[in-house]
Amino acid sequence: MKTFKELGIPANLMQGLQELGIIHPTEIQDKAIPWLLENGGDLIAQAQTGTGKTAAFGLPLLMKVNPKSKDIQGLIVAPTRELAKQIGKQLFRYTKFSEKVFVEVLCGGDNFDKQVASLQRPTHIVVATPGRLLDLFQKKALTLIHVKHLILDEADEMLDLGFREDLEFILEASPKTRRTLLFSATVPRTIANLAKKFQNDAVRISTMSERQQHADIEYHQMTVANRDEEKAIINVLRYYESPGSLVFCNTRDMVNRLTTRLSNRGFSVVSLSGELSQNERTHALQAMRDGRARVCVATDVAARGIDLPNLDLVIHADLPQNVETLLHRSGRTGRAGRKGVSILIANPKAVRK
Repeated sequence: MKTFKELGIPANLMQGLQELGIIHPTEIQDKAIPWLLENGGDLIAQAQTGTGKTAAFGLPLLMKVNPKSKDIQGLIVAPTRELAKQIGKQLFRYTKFSEKVFVEVLCGGDNFDKQVASLQRPTHIVVATPGRLLDLFQKKALTLIHVKHLILDEADEMLDLGFREDLEFILEASPKTRRTLLFSATVPRTIANLAKKFQNDAVRISTMSERQQHADIEYHQMTVANRDEEKAIINVLRYYESPGSLVFCNTRDMVNRLTTRLSNRGFSVVSLSGELSQNERTHALQAMRDGRARVCVATDVAARGIDLPNLDLVIHADLPQNVETLLHRSGRTGRAGRKGVSILIANPKAVRK
């Protein structure tokens, strides 16, 4: 098994990794880091969520940024506020023993004026959600003219969430000489088209087939009658007694109904759906992180990009629309070497699907 030293990571960054308990690189880190350090070209990297993509692009970026400059040299765009904050936190931790690299996280829901003020200070790397980045750019609160490294993380999710026009604007506004990296769990045609338009002869690396199951996740299917589906979900939650469980539904109405049922049965439960405000989402996720809630019921869109610790169980209360959605949902567990369980609840008519 390789070490980060063999991949070319310096001692000061390795010290930060070791303090986080990160000793050996994951497959995507093993493939991406040496290539990014040795080459200056564009890259499409495909790997499942939870496999260490942040370190795969973050460590080479930290090594290439010039701390003596005051300009924004690296731009990381992420689909959700939660993922952007997580990336920013990880970059800060990696550099604990290094020369200071200043990272700003810019998300919707945070105070706009405070973000404008923070950008007056030297900033080397910006991590942002597309909408807020665009707002700040259009208000001339930041400039992208010095950006040398532009990274789209969870690129497929950003396109799924309708950020295509925002991303194209950001790509058009940044220097043509920049390096562009796309990190994505899947590479559908929309991603391929984006790459063709905005990348130059991008190299593609992949750690697994787009339809391959995550090795650290156990998959099960439960066939139950329509009237028994909610009872089956309750029984599964009680059987596993996971410190963190995520239950996926296809509609907001189903989220609300199932949240009420679970609460009535004594479960500490929160919900995530598109109708919630950013403040309500933040409180729900914090309740999961500090253990006040052990079950989160969510729609696909609301759960995009979230990373919850101790999430050992994913239940599909409604069948996902396709295989890619199944893998995205299931990939919320079994992260960073932990084991997880993914359970499909299906009535007899849905079994073939």
